[in-house]
Amino acid sequence: MKSSLKQTLPGNIQSSDPRISLVNANLKGLPGTTLIAAELDPLQTESKLLADKLQAAGVTVNCRQYDGVAHEFFGMATVVPEVKQAQALAADELKKALK
Repeated sequence: MKSSLKQTLPGNIQSSDPRISLVNANLKGLPGTTLIAAELDPLQTESKLLADKLQAAGVTVNCRQYDGVAHEFFGMATVVPEVKQAQALAADELKKALK
């Protein structure tokens, strides 16, 4: 993860910068948020932490973890059955938000 961040971020931005690490940002006043997480993901604990921080800031959160799937499962609908459920959740939540 550190190597990926090092290659992704400009030299003057740190990974703890609230623009990069939302858990370090002021989350108050954000709209309702849907988080889709994978059980087998190096960022799995960060998903839960972000959900907790959003809730603590008074943001409505729908956090759904899909067990038995890996980090980039959301784009693997042809081979991972859970993807259709996750995509339907994302679409439904977006439709609700846009009403």
